Amino acid sequence: MIANFDLSGVTWRKSTYSGPDNGDCVEVADGLPGAVPVRDSKNPGGPALVFPEHAWGAFVEGMKGRARS
Repeated sequence: MIANFDLSGVTWRKSTYSGPDNGDCVEVADGLPGAVPVRDSKNPGGPALVFPEHAWGAFVEGMKGRARS
């Protein structure tokens, strides 16, 4: 993880796989060079995890592979 990012101006988005009630979702923010912030949609004022872009990309690709299985 990466520390000390100001996330006050980022735009958050939910996964297209989020359910209609918007519960139990994660949100990510784009546009930070080299980093991907992730937070719990149920607690938007709470903490966020910030991952290196390459690590987040590897996670997403891994999950795509699981979804096809």
